[in-house]
Amino acid sequence: MFQAVVRSRTPVVRFLSPRAGVLLETVRGRKSRTDPKAKSKAGRIKTPSPVDPVEMVVLKERFTEYNLIMRALRMEFKEEMLRKRYEEETGSLAEERAKQESEEHRSLMAWNDAENLRLRKIRELRVQKEAEAAEQRTREEALLRQQEFERYIQEKEMEILQLQEEAKNFITLENLDERIEEALDNPKNYNFAVNKAGKTEKRTMLQ
Repeated sequence: MFQAVVRSRTPVVRFLSPRAGVLLETVRGRKSRTDPKAKSKAGRIKTPSPVDPVEMVVLKERFTEYNLIMRALRMEFKEEMLRKRYEEETGSLAEERAKQESEEHRSLMAWNDAENLRLRKIRELRVQKEAEAAEQRTREEALLRQQEFERYIQEKEMEILQLQEEAKNFITLENLDERIEEALDNPKNYNFAVNKAGKTEKRTMLQ
């Protein structure tokens, strides 16, 4: 009450006067939603503080890492607490169950090793077969290439032999006169018509 009296601008005499009635003094608090904006802040523009993108990325990574670590610690503490509670509640059964779980884990690991060994043998056999098939394909392709090369050599040899046979009828300086006389003695008329069957239908006479 004395703090209200000190903060208020009303004289103390008015509080101590014997007049009847209740004296209410308004105390200003927070503004309501309907109050207008202060004139001193009419032109004020709130600008957010600048953020460094590199720093933001580093902070985000650290915050993510912190959350992961804290979550792992909580789960570890929770698991430890539940394990202690379970051991306290079950007593000797916990040891027996732990032995059973370890034995089951050992048997599962042995089965896993055996299964891995079986799959490894199957995989090695498959890889060996694939290697043999690839080697067989390589040999077949090499044989096909060799056969194609030999066929190509034979074709070229046939072309050379044919060219040698045709070269016997070539016109050279030695037989030029003979060929001219032979052409004059045996004139040929190429002015003729051919039907669809390839037979000569009409031939003009040489002049």
